[in-house]
Amino acid sequence: MVFHYDSSDPLAVVTAPPPDETPVEQAAREEREAEAQRISDQIDEELRAERVALKKQEHIVKVLLLGQSESGKSTTLKNFRMRFARNKWVQERASWRTVLQLNLVRSVNAVLQALQDAFDNEEEEEDPLPFTDTHQRLRLRLLPLRGVESDLKRLLGVKAEDMLENSPQTSPRLSPRTSTEFYVRSRNWRSFLQASQINDSESSRRPIKHDGVSSQDATEVISSCKNDIIALWTDRVVREMLQKYRVRLEDSASFFLDNAERLATRDYEPNDDDIVRARLRTLDIQEYEMNVAEDGESRTWVIYDVGGSRTQRNAWLPYFDQVTAIIFLAPISCFDERLQEDPRVNRLEDSFILWKAICSSKLLSRTTLIIFLNKVDVLEYKIANGVMVNRYLPSYGDRPNDTQSVVKYLRQKFKDTVKHSSPEPRMCHIYSTSVIDTRTTAQTLLSVRDGIIRAHLKKANLV
Repeated sequence: MVFHYDSSDPLAVVTAPPPDETPVEQAAREEREAEAQRISDQIDEELRAERVALKKQEHIVKVLLLGQSESGKSTTLKNFRMRFARNKWVQERASWRTVLQLNLVRSVNAVLQALQDAFDNEEEEEDPLPFTDTHQRLRLRLLPLRGVESDLKRLLGVKAEDMLENSPQTSPRLSPRTSTEFYVRSRNWRSFLQASQINDSESSRRPIKHDGVSSQDATEVISSCKNDIIALWTDRVVREMLQKYRVRLEDSASFFLDNAERLATRDYEPNDDDIVRARLRTLDIQEYEMNVAEDGESRTWVIYDVGGSRTQRNAWLPYFDQVTAIIFLAPISCFDERLQEDPRVNRLEDSFILWKAICSSKLLSRTTLIIFLNKVDVLEYKIANGVMVNRYLPSYGDRPNDTQSVVKYLRQKFKDTVKHSSPEPRMCHIYSTSVIDTRTTAQTLLSVRDGIIRAHLKKANLV
C-alpha cells in the first residue's frame, strides 16, 4: 500500500505510518491506536460524567454542622430530619428504642457508681449522709443493669475490643466528672438501623438479636427493675448525695430517670421528644440526604454531622469545599464547664476559638454562617439555681445575672468575632435555641431553610 501525504504538514509526517511497515507491524500499530482511542473515549466519557455531576452539585445545598462535643449537633440533625424527612424518620423511630434503653440504664448505673463510691468513703466523711440498709438493697437489686448495659452496647454493634475503651473508669474517690462517654461506630449504627427496620416492618416489638444478645432479654430485666429505678431516683438521700459530691450525669439523664415509669416497660415505644434527647455518640462523619421543599420546589440537601472532640476536628477541612452553609452550635450554658478531653480549657472559651477559626478561613469566605446559641434552657436552670456568670466569665462584669442579659452579651461577642475575623464583610444569622424543644426548633429551622436557600440562589447567580 502506498501512502500519499504532504511532507510540509508536520502532523502528516508524524501520523504517517512507516513506508516499509510490514503486515505484522501494521497490525500491532493499529491495535495500539485502537487502545489509545479506547482510552481517549473513556477519558472523554469520564469528563462528561464529571461535568454532569458538577452541574448537579450546583443545585445541591450542602450544610455542615460544627461545634464542640456535646454542643447539640446530633440533636439539630434529628430536628432537620424530623421536619424535612418525616417519612424516613417515622420508619426509624422504633429503632431508637434500644438506644433510649441504653441511655436510661447508663444513667441508673452512673447513680449506682456514685452511691458505691459514697459507701466506700463513708467512714472518712465528717458529716456522712444518712444511708440505710434500703440503699444497699437497692444497689444490689439493680446490679443486673450493668450486664444489660453491655448487652445493649453489643446490640448496637460495639465490638469486644471497643468495649474496654467505652467502659467507665472508676475511682475510689468521688469525682464531679462523668465516666467515659459511650460511642458506636457510624457503620455499625447504620447496620443496626437497617436490621431493626426490617423487623419493624413486621412488628415494631419483634426482638432484635445480634452477637448472641436479644433485645427482649434486656427489656425483661429493665422492666423488672422499674420500681427499684424509680425508688433510687426519687430517694431524698440519693439526691442529696448527687448534689453534695457534684456528680455530673450525662446530658438528659434526668429526663430518662424522670420518665422511668414509661421507658422501663415491656411495651415501650419511643416518641419524638424521647429520640431528640437520646444520646448516641458516633465516630466518623454522619451524612444525611433529604429533599427540602420551599414554595412548591424541592431541593436536595446534604447535611454532615462531624465529630466535635479535639481529636476529630482534623476531619473537618475536606468538608469545607463548596459548602453552602455552616450551622455552628455554641452551648452557652457551658461557661462554668471544662472540656472533658482537656480539663484546662473552658468550654465556652473553646467555642469562641473554634468560631474565630471558622470565620477566619478563606475557604469559607462565601459560606453562609449561622450560629445556634444553644442550651438556653440549661443556662436558665443554672442561673435560677444561683450560679453567678461573672464568677466564671469576668468580662461579663456587673451586668444583670439573668438569662436574657447573658444571651444578649454572648450574641454580641460572637457577632464581633465575625466582624473582626472574617476576610471580608459578611452576614451572620444568630438564633437562641434549645434544640431539645422540637416545636420551637421546627420554627427556627424554617427560618434557617429560607435564609440558606436565598443565599444559595444568590451564589448561583439565580437571583
